[in-house]
Amino acid sequence: RLGDPIEAQALLATYGQGRSEGRPLWLGAIKSNIGHTQAAAGVAGIIKMVLAMRNGVLPRTLHAETPSSHVDWSAGAVRLLSQSRPWEAAERPRRAGVSSFGISGTNAHVILEEAEPSPVSEGPALPVVPWLVSARSESALREQALRLRRFVEERPGLDLAQVGRALLNGRARLPHRAVVLGSDRDTLLDGLADLDRSPAAVTGVAGAGARVALMFSGQGSQRRGMGLGLYEAFPAYAAAFDEVSAALDLPLHEVIDGEEL
Repeated sequence: RLGDPIEAQALLATYGQGRSEGRPLWLGAIKSNIGHTQAAAGVAGIIKMVLAMRNGVLPRTLHAETPSSHVDWSAGAVRLLSQSRPWEAAERPRRAGVSSFGISGTNAHVILEEAEPSPVSEGPALPVVPWLVSARSESALREQALRLRRFVEERPGLDLAQVGRALLNGRARLPHRAVVLGSDRDTLLDGLADLDRSPAAVTGVAGAGARVALMFSGQGSQRRGMGLGLYEAFPAYAAAFDEVSAALDLPLHEVIDGEEL
């Protein structure tokens, strides 16, 4: 009877006036989804609206089918989100106001606006592309490799690196596994066709609970130019190399190669 009408009337007076026909302010509440989070109230409201923008959906408010009779809803264009609604990008940025507060918690009174789409960077071309395949049995692994081969053969325009990323990020990691390495389409397809004999393929069974350790032996470069191939092929490696070189105040290029790049 006290708090809700005060908050609702403030929204009606501030954001509910002068709005375009059919574009009300949609009102939701994080408390209906996860309860009152007290110290995490503010950050919970922000997370909810960021996810709403990302997924293009205004999530419905639970248990709010009947608007409160203590609020004059006719005073402005503010509507309850009693049902989920699509929230797609339009001619102007999507914006959401968040007002969440708890007892000495992460209070948040902010307006969020979707960021401008950032250009997608293709990145440098990889000298070698890995394709990962896994299955529950050895025979299923070979069938999976052949299915992938047929899929790629039917789509000659596929980007090899994008196929590798999809296999790494979007597939289950089952015990029987194969990795096919190649710098061109034919090498990768040949590796999928014969996992046992192709020099481009490696197969095995993943061990349970295995841990990975990386070891860099020796006191420095084992041969002239060691590491310079990585420097030329991978910008991230080159940046780290230059950072270490600057921090040590040591011309590492000259030490490794005997001359400046």
